[in-house]
Amino acid sequence: DMGNGDQLYECPMCSLTCTNIRILQEHVDLHLEECNVSEGGNTEDLELAQQLQSEEDEWQRSEEEKQEQEEFKKLQRQYGLDNSGGYKQQFLKNMEKEVNRGRMQPFEYHKRKADMMECLAFGIDDGKTKTSGIIEALCKYYQNENKDVRRVWLSAGVDHFHSSLGDRGWGCGYRNFQMLLSSLLQNSLYNDCLRGATQIPSIPKIQSMIEDAWKEGFDPQGASHFNSRLRGSKAWIGACEIYSLLSSLRIKCQIVDFHKPTGPGGTHPRLLEWVLRYYSADNEGGAKVVCTSKPPIYLQHQGHSRTVVGIEEKKNKTLCLLLFDPGYSSQEMQKLLKQNNDATSLKLLQKFMGSLKEKQYQIVAVDGVLSLEEKDALCCASHVLTSERIP
Repeated sequence: DMGNGDQLYECPMCSLTCTNIRILQEHVDLHLEECNVSEGGNTEDLELAQQLQSEEDEWQRSEEEKQEQEEFKKLQRQYGLDNSGGYKQQFLKNMEKEVNRGRMQPFEYHKRKADMMECLAFGIDDGKTKTSGIIEALCKYYQNENKDVRRVWLSAGVDHFHSSLGDRGWGCGYRNFQMLLSSLLQNSLYNDCLRGATQIPSIPKIQSMIEDAWKEGFDPQGASHFNSRLRGSKAWIGACEIYSLLSSLRIKCQIVDFHKPTGPGGTHPRLLEWVLRYYSADNEGGAKVVCTSKPPIYLQHQGHSRTVVGIEEKKNKTLCLLLFDPGYSSQEMQKLLKQNNDATSLKLLQKFMGSLKEKQYQIVAVDGVLSLEEKDALCCASHVLTSERIP
């Protein structure tokens, strides 16, 4: 009240004073209209922002799914699970490339194709990548070598097999099994287990043998990883598949897992110590060169596998593994058979502790024969495939 009889009206929204109720009403209506326009604009902006964010999220999910699919396909190709064919298809494809490049004559292509088809029909390896007699040559070499080797232990006789046109890039596990089997076939202890077999199986045949082991019930978890099928694929295999296959043949073996480095610089001295105990047990005589009756050892790490055929102990007490690598050709391995063999060619086999720096290693070591009862019990328990872990 202004005291002169005029009534004043204050806006409840901005405190403006009006002298007329009608003016105040119009003023307040303007406030309300502004609020409505403002709120409507905010809602539209919010809806637009939410739509844009939703589209961005959808695009991001789509890109992530594409990337995951590409990574999965890459892994399938890497591990031979991309349905691109197996040993036979790769062999023929690589021979065709050799012909197109002028490195192979057409008549040789047809002859090798016929030979391959015959070997695959009988399930036997063609023997063209095999080198025999290396262990015997090493025994003679070490007898005369007096420089820095204090003692050396060698496995029983074993043939070397290398990858061929049909399995290059993925066949190392199968080739190492062939090496191990070549030694077992020379040992009468395993005659019954190997059912009188005298020849080394081809890679497709080994794939069938692993599938048969899965059908018996060995390693169901591993079988599911391959959808229980290896034949016709370029699937990589490792220690678990070798263990299952040997066990199905009633060959007693163990997996030992060196799951982390145990020495300086990411090295694995306990791996070398284990191998030394394996070969030197029951072979403690004073001879410098000990040609044992022990089968070779399957050695696995990420992406590759090799075969341990012996171990050196140097005069300074350091240890050195002797390995057959399926990546080396028969031409290279045959250098070890020469009468004038020297330390240079031996470097193909030698692996000192400093060159064994993978994060993890697994070995499969053969240790006798399983009875039928032991095999059945092992099969029943194999839904949890266990290994000895070196702490």
